Amino acid sequence: MRLVPNTDAVPASVNRFLLPNERRVITVHQHPAILIKPIFWVLIGLAVAGWLSSFIAHGNGTVILIIWILWGILFLNLVVKVWEWAVTYFVVTSQRFVLATGVITRNVNMMPLPKVTDMTFQRSAMGRILGYGKFILESAGQDQALTNVDYLPYPEQLYLEVCGLIFKDQEESPD
Repeated sequence: MRLVPNTDAVPASVNRFLLPNERRVITVHQHPAILIKPIFWVLIGLAVAGWLSSFIAHGNGTVILIIWILWGILFLNLVVKVWEWAVTYFVVTSQRFVLATGVITRNVNMMPLPKVTDMTFQRSAMGRILGYGKFILESAGQDQALTNVDYLPYPEQLYLEVCGLIFKDQEESPD
């Protein structure tokens, strides 16, 4: 039974990092809540830029231009954050966890499923309200490239599916 929606619209940029014998079990974007802070700053910047242009600049073209260039930089930061979000994928395969991030420099962090000794699932109050969570992956005495994965959508369902994959061997062995 599939608990987490799995989109088939996974780009080749993610599939090219999978091994030939791996099957993709789960692929998700980070939750859009990761964009709340940059959107907030753009809206605050817009209000401040509008107020400064109306009440402080008094028609001074150079000051108005500087104000709106600064707001434009804030807006470009938002565009970059949205682009980064659009190309970031968390993939759980039959053999490992993969987090592919980055626009200009592509980073692919991974951890093999058998190396996971402990997995912590956290949800903040805001995460419970908006529907995202965080996984903290640990392995026995080793520093791994992939330890924290934040802003995961469907966190409870994802947690159950991942636990099912990690403990699959223990379910199959008779005691």
